[in-house]
Amino acid sequence: MKVSEIQDAMEGAIVARGCFIVGINISRDNDIELAIESEKGTVVLDDCVELSRVFEEKFSREAEDYSLTVTSAGLDQPFKVWKQYEKAVGKKVEAALKGGKKIIALLEGAENDTLTLSYTALEKAEGSKKKVPVAHTDAIPLSDINYVRYHIDFK
Repeated sequence: MKVSEIQDAMEGAIVARGCFIVGINISRDNDIELAIESEKGTVVLDDCVELSRVFEEKFSREAEDYSLTVTSAGLDQPFKVWKQYEKAVGKKVEAALKGGKKIIALLEGAENDTLTLSYTALEKAEGSKKKVPVAHTDAIPLSDINYVRYHIDFK
């Protein structure tokens, strides 16, 4: 079984559930993990159950032995596909930039492989040793970012 074969066979059912594919992983032992995300809300158990049922209708276990896991992409996981960035516009994210800097920001926009992030950073004020909060809104190319994921605040 190939990733493209699975994607082609499942795309219609996934879209019909209001979801999109984030990733398909197939191990050497034919353990298949299909990660999805909801277009608007969150993935619910019924989405996973229905897509698992559709998958098993399209791919016979008698023709090819496999195990299947249909799962949500996970809030704590880095974004993998562009639709995740678009969906997260207006939400708080954690971005790890190349060079080691991490920022917690509001994702203001996602266009043309560039993210617009608004955040506050403590910086030295001119003529002072004291750091003060300074607001930033930066357009950062995706090529300058190691990963982005939702920021989960436990407060």
